[in-house]
Amino acid sequence: MPLHETESLVLKSYNLAEADRIVVFFSREQGIVRGVAKGAKRLKSKFGSTLELFSTVNLTYFQKEERELVTIQQVEMVRSCFSSASDPEFLHTFSYIADLLMAFVPPHDPSETLYRMTRACLDAASESTDGLAAIRLYFELWLLRLGGYLPDWSRCDECERQLTNNEPASMRADFHLVCDNCRRTRRLSSVSPLQLEVFHSVQKVSPPKFIELTNTRTETVIELSAILRRIITQVVGRDLMNERTLAVNS
Repeated sequence: MPLHETESLVLKSYNLAEADRIVVFFSREQGIVRGVAKGAKRLKSKFGSTLELFSTVNLTYFQKEERELVTIQQVEMVRSCFSSASDPEFLHTFSYIADLLMAFVPPHDPSETLYRMTRACLDAASESTDGLAAIRLYFELWLLRLGGYLPDWSRCDECERQLTNNEPASMRADFHLVCDNCRRTRRLSSVSPLQLEVFHSVQKVSPPKFIELTNTRTETVIELSAILRRIITQVVGRDLMNERTLAVNS
């Protein structure tokens, strides 16, 4: 039964039996890890406050071969998000991000790039909750890009001509863009030059810089996020943001 140690983010936890909890981590070296924290519900649990949602921790666990559920041995706090998580919008945003990670990332399938991106989004949002809409868009776009689901919005999908900075385009049902010359019907949705600019800027800057760049473009951020949510819904088969909103309001 090998012992693993890895930096991790706490994504979710729920009750198991009388005194235990199942905790879902996103780890730097092992990807999504689900484990049993024995005695975590007891008042004098050895885990204390280390299982707070969205905390960054050093995780130590044992894993038996061919078993997805691991046994959590030790959790050491690196950074707590307790004060930020008291903000309902922060909690809603990162619960949604946690749902996305659990839907997209197979168990024990590491991606250090995705881990670092998630950590960067969490760190940026912890500094200020004013840019949470931008953080959601940033995460959605990069998750789709790293998963190979993001359409190429740099060129027309019909003639393959590079789209210019100030050129409007139209979006087909498969989320690819066509230029005005290749547009065969007026029923296609339009994508504005500003939306294209924001779309491309996500892929060039860090989360804090993206928040700064879009602080006066909230409407465009929300519009683009809605498009990416439609792609995500096609990939996973359900609208995770809508499910999250319903869970909060129920």
